[in-house]
Amino acid sequence: MTTDDVLAVPVAELRPALEAVLMVADQPLDQVALATAVGYPEGEVAEALAALAGEYDEQGRGFELRNVAGGWRYYTRDEFASVVEAFVLDGQQARLTQAALETLAVVAYQQPVSRARVSAIRGVNVDGVMRTLVNRGLVEEAGHDGEHGATLYRTTTYFLERIGVVSLDELPELAPYLPEMSDMEDELASQAAGPDAVTAEPEVGPEVEPVDPVEDPEGES
Repeated sequence: MTTDDVLAVPVAELRPALEAVLMVADQPLDQVALATAVGYPEGEVAEALAALAGEYDEQGRGFELRNVAGGWRYYTRDEFASVVEAFVLDGQQARLTQAALETLAVVAYQQPVSRARVSAIRGVNVDGVMRTLVNRGLVEEAGHDGEHGATLYRTTTYFLERIGVVSLDELPELAPYLPEMSDMEDELASQAAGPDAVTAEPEVGPEVEPVDPVEDPEGES
């Protein structure tokens, strides 16, 4: 039995409903899936999809609706590839700020490590910078501390790729110059005493000038 055999109750106007669903799709959707999503017969959905694709072509939109691999999805038009490429690559050479580099170094040499411990080592609150590093794909979550339940962080394979090494074993010998975790207990206890115990460090912003040759292709978020 096809979707045409069972007429679902429409929940919204067909074409706008299809556009809304396709806008959030991360892969091509076939007509059956779209018909189920919008509550219309498959035949009507097929006609509406073809009509939408034609309208976009006639209007010269910067995107088009394609039927690819048995499914429908939005794509940017080939003639605007250079514009899209320039936008995507904009900021590819943006470099990490000193604050981000210092935080990344602590994670690299002390991983897996919690944000509280990184803050204790650096002497500032690193929550904002850690979010930036996670968003850029340089740092990721690595489980939780068994004693305190704090989220632990580690560097990613993308980090290794960006600095040009195969494994963490190839990192320069900087760990001996970082404070031992056993020496940080007093500072950690101080943090636990109140929210003002550690000075907050502003989150890295996109306008900060580069200060180090480590590059990040994603740009500041």
